[in-house]
Amino acid sequence: MAYCSRIVGTGSHLPDQIMTNAQLVEKLDTTDEWIVERTGIRERRIAREGESTSALAFQAAENALEAAELTAQDIDLVIVATTTPDNTFPSTATKVQAMLGMDHGAAFDVQAVCSGFVYALSIGDNFIRAGQAKNVLVIGAEVMTRILDWTDRATCVLFGDGAGAVVLQAQEIEEGEKLGILSTHLHSDGKLRDLLYVDGGPGTNGNVGHLRMLGREVFRHAVTNLAAVVGEALDANGYTQADIDWLVPHQANKRILDGTARKLGLNAEQVVVTVDRHANTSAASVPLALDEAVRDGRIQPGQLVLMEAMGGGLTWGAALVRW
Repeated sequence: MAYCSRIVGTGSHLPDQIMTNAQLVEKLDTTDEWIVERTGIRERRIAREGESTSALAFQAAENALEAAELTAQDIDLVIVATTTPDNTFPSTATKVQAMLGMDHGAAFDVQAVCSGFVYALSIGDNFIRAGQAKNVLVIGAEVMTRILDWTDRATCVLFGDGAGAVVLQAQEIEEGEKLGILSTHLHSDGKLRDLLYVDGGPGTNGNVGHLRMLGREVFRHAVTNLAAVVGEALDANGYTQADIDWLVPHQANKRILDGTARKLGLNAEQVVVTVDRHANTSAASVPLALDEAVRDGRIQPGQLVLMEAMGGGLTWGAALVRW
């Protein structure tokens, strides 16, 4: 017998504070129409003072555990994907582990910016395939608004805060049976790091810094790289674009989502879109969108679900799942 990783529970959590485009227009030289046309974003959630990445991650984790009908005592490993940790160290994952009341297993963070959740999902899947874990809690959580330059209208309108989580569980399958996470595919190209970065950190100038982005170049690489990694995932499993039931993409920009869907020949109705309400929540965006589509009944057992993301680094990746 072989083992696969099944997603047995999803969960999410958003701050209750909403910032609309109209509120941004009061502070910036921009318009609601410009923001919607260029990005598809109409509002975003903003963490309140004292509302930490770990707090958002914990709530998403609790919701995922409830959906999976498991408790924290069943979890062997906690992985948090984040680029906005509570502290330089310890990891946000260890804080979530403590908040869940876990005194066993292991916990660590993964930093791949917007691709972080796909990276973390790949790691969790490999722990299960290696027989080192039975139940893995994978979380993407961010407070991106804490690293924004609110005078830079090209970037500050794009991001929001939130957290999403999944529970991966080892399940026995027949040899050759295609179920659960079929494969994950990860890439990076450090030569392109200056296209999307934060101009600070403890290892450089000691300041937290602000997010900086060359939007046009990021857009160009995103559409090309995402289409390529999607093709890689399909080829690895003997599927074609026509076999995809749902695309759950990183919610960076509606134009990137539309461009990727066109390259894949997918209908707009097959793409899970939350960017209009959540904005870009970095590592949280894919699990937030996934949880929404699972809970509203769009994603059904047996369907083929493709998750993909690209972020600073540049990093990008995809995960193909038979639900």
